[in-house]
Amino acid sequence: MITRVHRRGSRVGGLLRYLWGPGKAEEHANPHLVAAWDGAGSLADLEPNVTARGKRDIRALTALLEQPVRAGYRPPNKFVWHASMRLAPEDRHRTISDSTWAGMAVQMLTEVGVATTAADPGLRWIAMRHADDHVHIVATLVREDGRTNWMRNDYPRCVKATYHVARRYNLHRRVPPADRTAHRRPHPVEVSKARRTGRAQTPRDELRRRVRRAVAAAGSEEEFFTRLRETGVLVRLRRSSTNAQQITGYAVALPGARTAGGQPVYFGGGRLAPDMTLPKLRLRWGTPAQPTAPSVGRSERVEAMRQAAKVATAAADDIRDAARTEPGRVQATAVAAADLLTSLAYAMEGDRRGPLHRAAEVFDRAARDLYGRVPRPTGRGQETRAMSRLIALMGRISGDDDAIAALALVMDLARLADTLEQLRTAQQRLHQAEAARAAAGALRLVAGGRQPAVTLPLTAVPSSEPTVGGGRRMARGR
Repeated sequence: MITRVHRRGSRVGGLLRYLWGPGKAEEHANPHLVAAWDGAGSLADLEPNVTARGKRDIRALTALLEQPVRAGYRPPNKFVWHASMRLAPEDRHRTISDSTWAGMAVQMLTEVGVATTAADPGLRWIAMRHADDHVHIVATLVREDGRTNWMRNDYPRCVKATYHVARRYNLHRRVPPADRTAHRRPHPVEVSKARRTGRAQTPRDELRRRVRRAVAAAGSEEEFFTRLRETGVLVRLRRSSTNAQQITGYAVALPGARTAGGQPVYFGGGRLAPDMTLPKLRLRWGTPAQPTAPSVGRSERVEAMRQAAKVATAAADDIRDAARTEPGRVQATAVAAADLLTSLAYAMEGDRRGPLHRAAEVFDRAARDLYGRVPRPTGRGQETRAMSRLIALMGRISGDDDAIAALALVMDLARLADTLEQLRTAQQRLHQAEAARAAAGALRLVAGGRQPAVTLPLTAVPSSEPTVGGGRRMARGR
């Protein structure tokens, strides 16, 4: 089962007209109510009547839903909350009755805080069905007592509640509860602009890839900013208002990505990924060993790859052995391993966003800590990061011997991803477990000389339902 939370709006009537209308994205077969707020009366009385012209008269239902808003104290401008619950493709063959859909909707809304009993003057809401496989939920965000329910963090709460509903009704649990480890998805406007301008990626995605590469290869913020500028990224530093010498943050932009007025579009580190703010990067770097740029021959490069493979194997053992006793140490090792894979991807593929780059992005999701937290550096983590910097400083890999040693390192990192999957599964961090599993599979295909098609698991997908305002948006996912 899948839940989507759509963009909020201010027109109850417009949304209801869509729900009872013929539909643009799909035909609405027999639209009808299956549940409503406690105290609303019978569903038959709430159901919009059919006029002589064959259309639904939604005025009475609109007035009932808007009544608390009109009487509320300073209600919000966008007070219409719209969500949908849909069966997963694996369950679309099942026939589910209206009463079962009503029970599922009420359980989800009660856990989220939308549905309450008549003794608690909560929100007014309805659940209506216009297809066999899904229902829509409409609520107004002003309670009967005049207070506003702002529904903060509504999407992760709905996903978690839907997961519990699916478990109770023996349905496929397609989307596990959010773990807040995904990076920031591009806005639909960014995606549309990238398509219009012929970009393969949005500027946000391209910047995140370049920043990740600079993070993996740098040992300090000075080196980090230098590496960013060397790749052509525009860097803007934020300085303290009390001490101009103190840098408190940064923002990055691509030279070719500009506003209509010709200004670069900057993104702060936190808008790229939760662990890319400058304070978190400083904590991540700590005081690592500082290898200098070596001038090495092929044999030394092969030896460095073999040494990195030994470190990757030790890191996997470290994650396995300290999983229960020292979670902070394990987390630091996992993040450092993600840096090692990022540097290796660039050494093997350069600027081309090939399969190893995509596997590194997936692995990075699996290694990231909850809520953007960054663990303090550890000995094993610093050793792994030193290998990451060494590989970055050596530059591109060339020659058969180099390639063979690099592919052996890829296989060791695949085994490390297996260990990370086991850890995330034991921690019940299912999104990250899936990411680690996908990364391990992709790395094995790369090591075997095949070309995997790797994408980030559980990414946002375009919604087929219009928003309250009539536009379209992408489903939110973390």
